[in-house]
Formats: sequence, structure tokens, C-alpha cells
Amino acid sequence: MLKDYKYWLAKKVSGSLYYLIRAYSSTFRLNVENEKPWLEHLQNGGRVILCCWHQQFLSAIYHFKTYAPYHPALMISQSNDGDIIARIAEKTGWHTVRGSSSREGSRALKEMIDHLKDFGFAGHVLDGPRGPAGVVKAGVVRLAQVTGSVVVPFYTSADRAWYFNSWDHFILPKPFARVKLRFGDMLDMTCGATDEEFERQRIRLQEMMLPGLHT
Repeated sequence: MLKDYKYWLAKKVSGSLYYLIRAYSSTFRLNVENEKPWLEHLQNGGRVILCCWHQQFLSAIYHFKTYAPYHPALMISQSNDGDIIARIAEKTGWHTVRGSSSREGSRALKEMIDHLKDFGFAGHVLDGPRGPAGVVKAGVVRLAQVTGSVVVPFYTSADRAWYFNSWDHFILPKPFARVKLRFGDMLDMTCGATDEEFERQRIRLQEMMLPGLHT
């Protein structure tokens, strides 16, 4: 009963929570690296999927507001926590698709595919919402293949931060921390039709991004 009340209260204040996160994040001394190549690709008609580890997405929320004119989409779980995150994402200007690989996955993936074909831009949390941490799920590879999108990893780090005692060691930079938002190179995830080739691409992305995971 107490847990249900906690989520009800959190939903009621989620609008205020967004502005609190914006205000808090505005204290970060943000440095953005390697944004231009994929942004030009998107502006020239290409399709882009930004992807990150679950532990690092909060540090990027303030800057990601600038992408709202491109109509980006993000898949968010249908959990109570997901309800709160979805409200914050929508206020940031991101279209939210509710579902995950374990719950309404096929419907949510189809909606993401349709959105990418229409607008060309999406984000994806690779190991969310429950992990295991550092394991890339298959959805992002399927999404990239079906839509012809490039995958662009991004990583955040801070010179001063708190690390939560959660499944992914979630990162919260401290006020006025120096925060780096670094984008990787555009990745073509095209592969053949076999399950082995598909799995090879998933592992390739995972191994490429693991060094950026804070443990």
C-alpha cells in the first residue's frame, strides 16, 4: 500500500520533477564531443538511433532537449518507474513508446520502427529497464536493420558523481561537476539473414560499448 502511494505521489509531481532535473542539470559544466557527424547525417535525411547504458542517461537529459525539433522517439517500460520517466521524456520533447523486450515488446518495436521510418530519429537504452548491466539486448539491432538506421553510441562521465547501489550503479553527477557527453562513430548494423550473423552484430556493439560502462 505504501509503495503504491509512493508511485501515485511521484506521478503527481513528475511535472515538477522534470523542472527540478532541468535546474539541477543546468549546473553541470557540459562538454559535448563528436556530435556533428551524426547530426549532419540526420539533417541530410539519414536515420539515427542514439544508444547508451541505463546508468548514464540522466546526465544527457538537459542537452537532449535540443533534439526536440527532430521528433525523436524513446522506448520506455510499462512499469510504474516507466510512467514517471515517460512524463519527463515527453516534457523534454521526446515521443515515448511504452513497452520493452519482456512486456508488449513486439507492439512497441513495431511502433518504434514506424516512428523511425517517419521521422528518422530515436534513442535506445541498451540494457534497460532491469538489466543485466552491460548486456545489449537484441531490439536495437533489429530496429537498426529494419529501418536502415545507423547506431550511434554515446557515453557520459563526470569528474564528481554519486553512484547508486542499484543493479547498474546509476550515476548522478554532483552539482557543478564537469560532465562529458561523448558520441561514438556511426555504426552500420547491417548483416545477413542468419541468427549467427545477427548475434555477431549484437556482440560487436556490446564489446565496443563495454569500456564506457562505469563499474
